[in-house]
Amino acid sequence: QVQLVESGGGLVQAGGSLRLSCVASGLTFSRYVMGWFRQAPGKEREFVAAIGWTGGIKHYADSVKGRFTISRDNAKNTVYLRMNGLKPEDTAVYYCAAAFSRIGTTEEDYHYWGQGTQVTVSS
Repeated sequence: QVQLVESGGGLVQAGGSLRLSCVASGLTFSRYVMGWFRQAPGKEREFVAAIGWTGGIKHYADSVKGRFTISRDNAKNTVYLRMNGLKPEDTAVYYCAAAFSRIGTTEEDYHYWGQGTQVTVSS
């Protein structure tokens, strides 16, 4: 079955950096759009970034543009989220997701989800 496993979360001070990874199995990774979402306590899950099949097309939420970078390595079935300049408001559980159609920014666009990794940014 399809599995998406995130890693790389943790506790970091404001201004710091983290790199999240998501390893996929059970699907033809290179044919899936990959996305990152996040959910802060008491809030709905929100879109963070997405990347097309070859990595040539990327979309970002306005709140992370210029600070976060999404990338993928199809040979390793892995998508990454490099997060620089972290702020306390970036604190959330980060989820990776896979979509076999268009690049989307809503949860409904994605078909498979990981379990999430916690990112906590202290002020």
